[in-house]
Amino acid sequence: MKVLHFTLCLVCIFSVAGCASLPPLNERSLSQALSPEKAANTTIGRAIAAEQNERNDHSGIIPLADAWDAFAARILLAEEAEKTLDVQYYIWRADDTGLLLFSSLYEAAERGVRVRLLLDDLNTTALEGYLQYAHNHPNFEVRLFNPFVYRRSRILGFITDFDRANRRMHNKSFTADNVATIVGGRNVGDAYFGAGEGMLFNDLDVLAVGPVVREVSADFDLFWHSASSYPLHQIIDTTSPRSRYQPQPVSLILHEQAELLAYMTEVMDTAFIGSVLAGEVAFDWVDITMVSDDPSKGLGDATGEQLISNQLAKILGEPSSYLELVSPYFVPTRAGTEALINMAKRGVEITILTNSLEATDVAMVHAGYAKWRKPLLKAGIRIFEMRKIQPEGELANDDNRLARFGSGAGSLHAKTFAVDGERVFVGSFNFDPRSVALNTELGFVIDSPDIAQVIDETFKERMPQQAYELKISASGRLYWIERSPGRVQRHDIEPGTSWLQRSSAWFFSLLPIDWLL
Repeated sequence: MKVLHFTLCLVCIFSVAGCASLPPLNERSLSQALSPEKAANTTIGRAIAAEQNERNDHSGIIPLADAWDAFAARILLAEEAEKTLDVQYYIWRADDTGLLLFSSLYEAAERGVRVRLLLDDLNTTALEGYLQYAHNHPNFEVRLFNPFVYRRSRILGFITDFDRANRRMHNKSFTADNVATIVGGRNVGDAYFGAGEGMLFNDLDVLAVGPVVREVSADFDLFWHSASSYPLHQIIDTTSPRSRYQPQPVSLILHEQAELLAYMTEVMDTAFIGSVLAGEVAFDWVDITMVSDDPSKGLGDATGEQLISNQLAKILGEPSSYLELVSPYFVPTRAGTEALINMAKRGVEITILTNSLEATDVAMVHAGYAKWRKPLLKAGIRIFEMRKIQPEGELANDDNRLARFGSGAGSLHAKTFAVDGERVFVGSFNFDPRSVALNTELGFVIDSPDIAQVIDETFKERMPQQAYELKISASGRLYWIERSPGRVQRHDIEPGTSWLQRSSAWFFSLLPIDWLL
């Protein structure tokens, strides 16, 4: 009877699945990024025009490594935008910073700015009520990438349409008036901006102005009009009662929450934001190339130069002296491991920074990486694993605001690599199979020895103090070196982990699931 009952349930599920489908897209509105002429006449456009005109085809860039600066920069762009805001994210949390930034978008729409918000649908459930309300505003349109037909169960969506549902939009960009954009590794939420409780991420974005911004806007238009992007009202009934969840004015949110007001006061009081407000921001003017997957990858149709992995290989070429790679979800696979080993045999000095098992927020991904550590180390490749940053511990100081402000632990989330001290990638691309074959990604290749030098200094000076260095003994056993002021400690098992964590990681490493990670 139990087998019969289970079989009938499956029949019912797939019968319902056969009756449900995504709506046609022939009724979508058409819109484009703000023209360069109109963009130049905005406040932001005029603010950078004089300097940009002297820089020919170079773009201006500022790294946003600090979590507070990254949040404040987005708030400022939302407040200063006069014509358009084009915003694209994989995750947007309905927490304090998520709702603050969402409310800033809504306030921009209220004053006449056209807001286009494109979100991957995997993580929109908690924000759905706010999205419904905002989508009803004449200046605010929300679209969902690869949406789920079944709104109450993402699992059912995966069961009934796995090939499409397994392909997600991992892009992250925030563009104001087609003049300034923020691109990088951060999603939107407290964990990315050094606020609140729980896991806090070490991440990296860049603020850019100049010609590359128009490339980002053109790419946004491709995604906005792609076959995977659906207007919210075609997926969700925006007239339902849930649409009453109105975004509050930012000032009211801050007035009612003392802790959040304290956070915002600190955020807006940094040296970087002071320079921005005083009009004294110093951009580094360099050659920047945008790389991205074509949105058709969301349906499995992208090939060749439409894939970011091929674009990166063509632009970066083969490293000749050294490669420094930062990836929170590093899953090299057999092919990637062999490529790195062959590179090391040619004399390329390779250093990798990823999360330790104690610091990762996705233990299954760690399992996909752990089994390749020994061959990489035997080839002479250096591996550092990010430690779990304790806010009250030795790393909690004024140079680590992410740890100082929150009460939770830190995890690496930045995705970047530097090649030969000359070129740097910053974006959403992880060194894993999902980024290569399944998710769409976006980033910049930056010709800047100065920024490459910053990454190099991070590896040489800060990583030995903030990460375990992984070693392999003469007998072939792994061990971890932990360095702190006045002390060097050796760990013969993965530090900061339980037997159950290590056993789970070992078990998952045996499964042939690397392609899913």
